Amino acid sequence: MSSTAAGGPEGCLAQNDWLCGEYLRTRQSELLDATVEHVWITAASVGIALLLALPLAVAARRWRAARGPALGVTTVLYTIPSLAMFALLLPVFGLSAAVVVTGLVLYSLTVLVRNILAGLDAVPAEAREAARGMGYGPGRLLFEVELPLALPALLAGVRIATVTAVSLTTIGAIVGYGGLGNLIYDGMESYFKSQVLTASAICVVLAIAADLLLLWLQRALTPWTRSRTRARNGGTGGGPKGIPAKAAAPPEAGAAGTDLVGKAG
Repeated sequence: MSSTAAGGPEGCLAQNDWLCGEYLRTRQSELLDATVEHVWITAASVGIALLLALPLAVAARRWRAARGPALGVTTVLYTIPSLAMFALLLPVFGLSAAVVVTGLVLYSLTVLVRNILAGLDAVPAEAREAARGMGYGPGRLLFEVELPLALPALLAGVRIATVTAVSLTTIGAIVGYGGLGNLIYDGMESYFKSQVLTASAICVVLAIAADLLLLWLQRALTPWTRSRTRARNGGTGGGPKGIPAKAAAPPEAGAAGTDLVGKAG
């Protein structure tokens, strides 16, 4: 009784405080399980979307007739509200994590297809001509020159899609597979302040951590962007597989799809 009145460690739960160390101590397992579920749903969704977006973007780049349908269909899918999307997928997948993963895959396609296309379009003609002059065929040109040069835009799209997926995963609580969203939803129903705040804070931390990790990966996989800066200052540098630095210097093309961030449920 006295500890509650004094606002001690146990008293913060009884008083339903927003900040409560006792909640963190007693619910570690619950928080860990929800975080793991949140991470794997996000990672699976973005990974599958990337596997689908790559061939779609390459096809749209190679065959102009496919560009309009690819961009149009993915944009229409993105306009469907989250709750409606999950409701439409329920009869197909039932109450399962597949509903959430599929919905996030469809939403991620819009950002990824647009960014990959932007990156491929930004590859300089000089880089392609240099590669063909070195004997590169279409397949080798794509995988060793065009896609590497499109990596900054591609990974920028992955960053946008990942941060968006971390946010939208919480909506999966309506089907019981929302990761940290389950805790937020339950906490809001019972007005459990520390649970809502803690789960929300972990979501923010996950989004920031994922964005920073992908930013580091982008810089590690595109060293020629740093070489390009040195080349401007009088140094030397080359693009992937020895393509001349000047030819391998597309303009920055990582902003496509940024206007799609902030999708509401």
